[in-house]
Amino acid sequence: MSSAQKEAAWFYLRATDTLVLPEFKSENEQLVYIGDDPKLKQVLDRHKVYTFKKTYRKAKPTYLKRTFFVQAEDASLLDDLTSNVSHLFESGDLISEEEKKIYEPNDYGLTSTIGENLGAQVNLDYLDFLGLPEAWYYTTGSRDIIIGISDGGIDTTDVEWKGKSKIFRESRFAKGHGYSVSETAAGQGDNGYAIAGVCFDCSIYATTYDNPRTYEQLLELSEAGVKVINCSWGRTGFYQSSQDAINKMLDNGTVVVAIGHNMSFSQSKGNLFYYPASLDNVIAISSVMHRYEKYNDHILLEAGKNNFYAENIRGYVGRTAGFKDNDTTQTPYIYPQSIRNFNSKIDILGPAVGLYRYGEKPENNNLTDVSEDSPTSGVAPLITGTVGLMFSLAPCLPATEVESILKMTSTNIDDIEVNKPYAGMYGSGMLHTGRAVKMVYQLYSEKETVTIENQRFSRWDFKLTSYSEKVVLKNQTFSDAATLSLNARKQIVLSANTNLKPNSSGNIKLSIDPTLQKECELRLRDPSIVND
Repeated sequence: MSSAQKEAAWFYLRATDTLVLPEFKSENEQLVYIGDDPKLKQVLDRHKVYTFKKTYRKAKPTYLKRTFFVQAEDASLLDDLTSNVSHLFESGDLISEEEKKIYEPNDYGLTSTIGENLGAQVNLDYLDFLGLPEAWYYTTGSRDIIIGISDGGIDTTDVEWKGKSKIFRESRFAKGHGYSVSETAAGQGDNGYAIAGVCFDCSIYATTYDNPRTYEQLLELSEAGVKVINCSWGRTGFYQSSQDAINKMLDNGTVVVAIGHNMSFSQSKGNLFYYPASLDNVIAISSVMHRYEKYNDHILLEAGKNNFYAENIRGYVGRTAGFKDNDTTQTPYIYPQSIRNFNSKIDILGPAVGLYRYGEKPENNNLTDVSEDSPTSGVAPLITGTVGLMFSLAPCLPATEVESILKMTSTNIDDIEVNKPYAGMYGSGMLHTGRAVKMVYQLYSEKETVTIENQRFSRWDFKLTSYSEKVVLKNQTFSDAATLSLNARKQIVLSANTNLKPNSSGNIKLSIDPTLQKECELRLRDPSIVND
């Protein structure tokens, strides 16, 4: 990106029709309009324009395929276009300086804004939803941080893993599963191919998942220095030896992420526990929807029937929702059969529909396939990759504090009416990678302020250490059996609507220790380096 683009006004622009697609040529690092609309030419000739391209990013369903990302010398172009070329453009939004703090690799799909997408032409709105460009502003991962994959075979010569992967144990399972999980967690980014994984500059060690009693294959990864292990699998049956292995891995500094599994809630009814997900000291995940902001944004008619249903509505814990008496003016209810296995051990949720499946490459040579179902196997590596980014930014981050940060930065979905029957069984809410990575940065930056807000925790043990200027708790509740141990070097501020009142099973410990010393410094990428 040129210096002019960095200093430019950035905005999103919405066209009146999906067919609007102005043509430009590049000339001296600027775009020159070469189309045949005289009003548009008159306006564009008055401005210096650096980028004008379609994007799925920040595009609501009604504006999908008619949203543009624009970089221009000044913000007056936005008003000029919507006022004087209203037959083509109806509205737009300026992008603030804070929102400019993003990084997009050159294989960021159809949601990319800065530069050209050279990778798979697929909709990565779920990565937008998770705030990946905001996270990548701070770090894109590190070769020193190793992600463990225990979910099927990979090919170490594949372009997405070449030079940064090692196989510890060959898997008995088809390569498709391992390919997709590995690609999501740490497939190489900025290589103009396929898509970027969440922690795309992290390394990968791959293994299988034999011996569920001892998890010796996972321990092997942990003892080799792996910081986070992905388990997109699970089995029923508890063994104390398995719990002992997990505890040892956490002592080694290794975080384990595992799926609550795929049986529908209509079958499990919250009483079915899979392992390792349901063990202590494991981050247990399940699925949530992300795409459509309101249920009436995506109401469909069931094929061959006169039944309406809503699908993939943001924050809903099930993929589909129906309407009492088929009345779409009423709040829907979630079909339990579309909810994946929930129980009291689930910690956090991630998006599950529309996820890119690199596993189709070895099976069908398909580089554009996405999942339209909601299996949890594809969700786990989103969390695993997020943990990889957190460790990449702050290698000294205690493994025991990772889960606390993920939960504190998650999006609360308790007040969504359709979710209330499942309260207490879907964890803290929806993962937000951007906020999690930013909180790590703030915790380890002496002049920053950390804000913990908008959650209501009635359980779990929270541990947090802050070296920042201050930690602010705002609109935040820790009640019932929740425990909080917050140790800060300078200030802790209890702001508006903060409630710290656990019962006899919980505990709150807030402490200031001016002698706190960081064991290492932040390992920041250079935010000024943005791909062209």
